[in-house]
Amino acid sequence: MSVILGINAFHADSAACLVIDGELQGAVAEERLGERSKHCPAFPSNAIRHLLMDAGLSLKDVTHLAMARDPRANLSAKIGYVLGRPLKSAAAVAEHFRRNRKTQSTVEQLAEICDEDPAQITFETVNVEHHLAHIASAYYLSPFEKLTAGFSYDASGDFASLMAARCEGNQIEVLDRVLLPHSLGFFYTALCQFIGFDRFGEEYKVMGLAPYGEDRYDELMKKLVSCEPDGWFRLADGYFGMHDGGESGATPEQLATMGTMFNERLCRELGDPRKRENPLTQREMDIARSTQVRFEEAAIHCMNRLHRLVPTERLVMAGGCSLNGVANGRILRDTPFAVPYLQAAASDDGTCLGAAYYCWHQVLGKEERFQMKHTFWGPGYSDEQLRSAAEAADYPLKVCADETELINTAADMIADGLVVGWYQGRSEWGPRALGNRSILANPAIPTMKDTINAKIKRRESFRPFAPSVLKECVSTCFEQTVESPFMMHVVKIKPEWRERVPAVTHVDGTGRLQTVDKDNNRLYHTLIDAFRQRTGVGMVLNTSFNENEPIVDTPEQAYDCFDRTDMDALCLGRYILTKPQSNT
Repeated sequence: MSVILGINAFHADSAACLVIDGELQGAVAEERLGERSKHCPAFPSNAIRHLLMDAGLSLKDVTHLAMARDPRANLSAKIGYVLGRPLKSAAAVAEHFRRNRKTQSTVEQLAEICDEDPAQITFETVNVEHHLAHIASAYYLSPFEKLTAGFSYDASGDFASLMAARCEGNQIEVLDRVLLPHSLGFFYTALCQFIGFDRFGEEYKVMGLAPYGEDRYDELMKKLVSCEPDGWFRLADGYFGMHDGGESGATPEQLATMGTMFNERLCRELGDPRKRENPLTQREMDIARSTQVRFEEAAIHCMNRLHRLVPTERLVMAGGCSLNGVANGRILRDTPFAVPYLQAAASDDGTCLGAAYYCWHQVLGKEERFQMKHTFWGPGYSDEQLRSAAEAADYPLKVCADETELINTAADMIADGLVVGWYQGRSEWGPRALGNRSILANPAIPTMKDTINAKIKRRESFRPFAPSVLKECVSTCFEQTVESPFMMHVVKIKPEWRERVPAVTHVDGTGRLQTVDKDNNRLYHTLIDAFRQRTGVGMVLNTSFNENEPIVDTPEQAYDCFDRTDMDALCLGRYILTKPQSNT
């Protein structure tokens, strides 16, 4: 028996997965467990303990440890960069060696957190280059075996920001890389920081703000990011400082941190950067729009070049930049790639999957493929645990006799305008709530977006909510018929539907689409279909079950979020709690 423990560690979005004889058993990001800090950079101790305990295994049963990091990758480029900038690179060099020391002591660290004897641990350690792990996470878990283009792009990993690959059968052939300091991820993050979104992982706010602006900075953006006719892209010298403090790190509370990635020269072009506490102005909206437009142009340029290298309609993609749903929708419109598979955990948490399956196929030489059709690989809790949490609550409780009663009750509440916490089964893998740890509402109520933003999510008013749409209703409601089960594409809603579903229609007429297939999440599909039967609308408003924290994990956390916000009802499995004013 092969037992592969895949991990992403020593930087933000740490995570772990467990693969037994090629079958995925579970995957969870460290942020969901323990201290519950967003983008947690701590070693994934809680994730590893959960996975082994859930599978009834101990650390001595693990045959391979697959790590999504290879310190030897691109080593000559690293040395050359440091020699050219010895003073500015000092902090990055120190960070590199610090992580190396941590990697070398992993056996001892794992033994300690699992309370086992290091002498009993016999696993083989496999290091997989960062972007290769990203591509492997998408390709090896996709349904594709014929010629497929593989692509990964983000800020950086193992000194690269982009990788292009040719995938076929069980082989991934790396065709090219873009090395630092050139990085579309650093470009986007730097402008995100300039706009005032200076916390780790806030790039999605730029994407949401962009439709409110005009592309007034197009000339500057084209100077900052140039697309090469026979290459990928380059960043202009002197505007970005990813090694002047741009390395990610952690606070004592295990919050992910990063330095400022732009410098004074950019300020001379754009003026003073916005402080977080100051109101957003039209300038920030325009900068967001121009940033998003240039990012899309560069992405399309890269996709067209990739297609020339790998002429196929199939595309697998991962890396943090692959979470830009607006660009993803445009790739399907404006490039020859028509059949995509995007890793649900496209950011660095997903690399643990890629490292594990690279080990399965390339180190162990196995041909059997595993397809990840859904994302429900996180922790789940028993009916007894759900009942205990519900009965301990101080709200009226309804116990549904069966699934039909649960669906009918929940569909009635959503149709009547109640905001419902929906907590079912195992939690989602990746950053999106896809129908098991979701807050649901009626998308046809015009005030619903503002209500949830203000009273439940307590976040910026410009940020949109996503529609979860029955797969069979996509062509009716959207201009593009896209299969997007992991909520990875932003596409135009048909004009006649925009007024019908205002709560999920962004200011530019788009929605971040999640297609719901009854084969992948039967219960959620049944709920949305029941809502359709009541309203004629085959979609619900879906947002993550949290309030400025990682998505809830335990039933108790779900109840706490319900209790402290203005949510109207909570469905913990078949147990329904309602606040008095919401009783029906």
